[in-house]
Amino acid sequence: MWGELIQEVRVAQTGVQILFGFLLTVVFTPRYASLADTDKAIYIVTVVLGACATGALIGPVSLHRLVSGRRVKPQAVTWASRMTFVGLMLLLATMTSALLLILRVATHNGFVPYLVTAVVVWYLLFWFGVPLWTRHRYTSR
Repeated sequence: MWGELIQEVRVAQTGVQILFGFLLTVVFTPRYASLADTDKAIYIVTVVLGACATGALIGPVSLHRLVSGRRVKPQAVTWASRMTFVGLMLLLATMTSALLLILRVATHNGFVPYLVTAVVVWYLLFWFGVPLWTRHRYTSR
């Protein structure tokens, strides 16, 4: 199970690190100074969420390195799995917040919260709904 978990973490890590890297550059663009206070607050929340998601998704690698060879693999897999789940939830929050900010700045339109909500429902469906349905449907009893 450890190998599969690390492969899953690698995929999520790559995505969150790229997103976080782009988020870090926004504050250095000329457009940042002209953002409304609400948009700046959303940006700050987004960066903090991205930092937390990055930390949670890199956590399993550090855990593995620090406990390797100590014969605690079942416990390490359990904790790494928990860290990964927390990281995915934080990634969901980061992506939601980033999408909200981008659409607010790009459109200044009242439909933005509805569009963001639809995308979050989409994420929830594919990140949790389908996997939970599959687990329920195909797990032998």
